[in-house]
Amino acid sequence: MKKKVVVLGGGTGSSTLLRGLKEFPVDLTAIVSVCDDGKSTGALREEFSIPAVGDIRRVLVALSETEPLVMELFNYRFRTTSDLDGHTVGNLLLTASSGITGNLSDGIEALSKVFNLKGKVVPLTEDNVVLMGEMEDGSIVEGEHKITVNNKKINRVYYKEEPVPTQDAVRALEEADLILFSMGSLFTSIIPNLICDEIVNAIDRSHGKIMYVCNMVTQPGETEGFKVSDHVKLLNQYLGKRKIDVVIANNGEIDEDMAKRYESLEQKDAVELDAKETKAMVSQLICDDYVTVKNNLLRHNVMKLSMRIFGYLLEGK
Repeated sequence: MKKKVVVLGGGTGSSTLLRGLKEFPVDLTAIVSVCDDGKSTGALREEFSIPAVGDIRRVLVALSETEPLVMELFNYRFRTTSDLDGHTVGNLLLTASSGITGNLSDGIEALSKVFNLKGKVVPLTEDNVVLMGEMEDGSIVEGEHKITVNNKKINRVYYKEEPVPTQDAVRALEEADLILFSMGSLFTSIIPNLICDEIVNAIDRSHGKIMYVCNMVTQPGETEGFKVSDHVKLLNQYLGKRKIDVVIANNGEIDEDMAKRYESLEQKDAVELDAKETKAMVSQLICDDYVTVKNNLLRHNVMKLSMRIFGYLLEGK
């Protein structure tokens, strides 16, 4: 029987990881946070009162086994002077499918059959949630996009109203052999999955190990100056009785020119691997050189990373 792997996240990190994991014989479920409110997603949320569909679209593309042209179509973004400007075909299809079926979960299920997914995609909630950010100076910022572009350091995030998680998300966590937090923005992609009591309780009830793939670079306003252990500490603050068991971290060198580019243009620095401090917090630390560059952007070597995760599952620890 295939091991059940549940990936929690949102944004680029989660979809990147899933693109690699789908190549291995595992039972994959992606739980996706739905609090994004920028650009096309934000406009659709406001007009149709639905959860965010942008990260759902990215994950569907990542897990799809259909023709490349269909994926290009799904990701196509209109550039026009009309109301269609900035919208992607995929976001519009997800909105339409949700309207036809009556909810986002069933809308995703309908499109999943069309795209021949190697895994299941589950929204965290059907609620039209609003992410709130309390900044270091005590000010409150409403909405994920505004939190992301705010210059102040984030102290904590929470929802304006407590969301009701989907039962598919709760069940997947309870039955998981491995609960995997993907790389990505901690406060705006990963932690939004953990500021829901029922989700944390489901993780506490699960017998699956909890693994975190640590970011390679810091995030302005979120994790400036963070070492690997700081990422783990922050996630553990939002978890319940159970904490992170395993961390995968990069120990490869980032090219000097690339590092300078990230530092000057994006205010991002390489995450320092403080192995001794991290090992004291988890049962296992897995290190390797995962650095790769794709389209002039730093990325994890997704196949190497996925192979290591699958290897961990085979070890049965």
